[in-house]
Amino acid sequence: MNEKKYDVIIIGAGIIGNSIGYELAQKGYKTLNIDKLGDSGAGSTAGSCAIVRLYYSSPEGVALAREGYYYWLNWRRYLRVTDPAGMAFYKNTGALVFKTSMNKYLEPVKSALESLGVGYLDLSPDQIKDYLPNPDLRSFYPQYTLNDPNFGKAADENVAGALFLPETGYVSDPKLSTHNVEIAARAVGADFMFNTEVTDVLVENGRAAGVEVAGGTKIFAPVVVNVSGPHSYLINRMAGVEDKMKIKTRALRVEVAHVPSPEGLDWENTGVITSDSDISIYTRPEVGNHFLIGSEEPKCDPLEYVDPDNYNTDFTDQNRTQAMRGAMRLPDMPIPNKNQGLVDLYDVTDDWYPIYDKSDLPGFYLAIGTSGNQYKNAPAVGAFMSELIQYCESGNDHDKTPFQYQTKYINHTLDIGFFSRNREINRNSSFSVIG
Repeated sequence: MNEKKYDVIIIGAGIIGNSIGYELAQKGYKTLNIDKLGDSGAGSTAGSCAIVRLYYSSPEGVALAREGYYYWLNWRRYLRVTDPAGMAFYKNTGALVFKTSMNKYLEPVKSALESLGVGYLDLSPDQIKDYLPNPDLRSFYPQYTLNDPNFGKAADENVAGALFLPETGYVSDPKLSTHNVEIAARAVGADFMFNTEVTDVLVENGRAAGVEVAGGTKIFAPVVVNVSGPHSYLINRMAGVEDKMKIKTRALRVEVAHVPSPEGLDWENTGVITSDSDISIYTRPEVGNHFLIGSEEPKCDPLEYVDPDNYNTDFTDQNRTQAMRGAMRLPDMPIPNKNQGLVDLYDVTDDWYPIYDKSDLPGFYLAIGTSGNQYKNAPAVGAFMSELIQYCESGNDHDKTPFQYQTKYINHTLDIGFFSRNREINRNSSFSVIG
């Protein structure tokens, strides 16, 4: 069998893997994205809510999201292709983010937004009514499970207010957007291999040398990038690097509920994205005039870490719990008798911030722990990961002198060391999908 050789092998063809491949191919690297599924974005990317938002719990998170936002605004111009399957697009809705004690009444977020010139409105509780239909503005914190007698009981106080961020929205089709990047990458020389499972990471002379795939074929490259989503920890074990990392990743099972909007309300076209830590959910307008309702992982809800190849894909009480929490804020929301939505996986780190880094195996790089809140950042991540790889492969020690990335759009220097595999757990994190 003929040997196959590349400059870079990227394990994964989700939105971030494809973005890295695209950026490297533009720089002249011969790249190969390998995915065990049959198409780009067919894994956890397809289940993404594809929200493009700017509110994070750290200045670095806000800066990266701000940079990523502009790629989506310029999507066709950035990719320079027209995908025969169609082009995904960004739809702006604005976002309503509730102030709570858990997010420090959004004071850190406001500071980070202001430092980057991001506009927002600071709303009183009464002004929230301009953005939500007939809301119940009582506080329902803390949250309980559905079978707890305290579930749905209101406190004696109202919510503290909210921020409205006009520059927030979502991408029409996350899987299609990933296919768009594949077409753009192919146009500049990238290769893709689907329905192919990586079974080992090859090591020669103390550095990454390629991968072996099911059936025994070996594919060689001096650089390998782990962008395998919920399977990332398994790939790290193959490479022998997991035990050397302070921050680890795991596959987390999650559910998202789809709930019809109240009668007479055109939420699909007029609705906003919400992040409501008081009732521990986020929402997004959904096709079919629905609310998409996801969890913000309150302490009462168990986190179900699973084998990414063997987990329950059926709905549980969690789906209905999230729908009912949505109805706490919007009493007119009709709760369907039959659960609707999706079940999928996140790839999460110990502090819910991603790892964008080299590893202890020279030539083996990490773009992992990204599921749940990094879809929006994928094009920007592709850009700086391509430069991080160049930086390290040129002999620089990213651990000792972290790579400083000069962003393309916002005139900001992003310290990529913030996303290190060896960082201390970020105690300022929300420890949830909010990041």
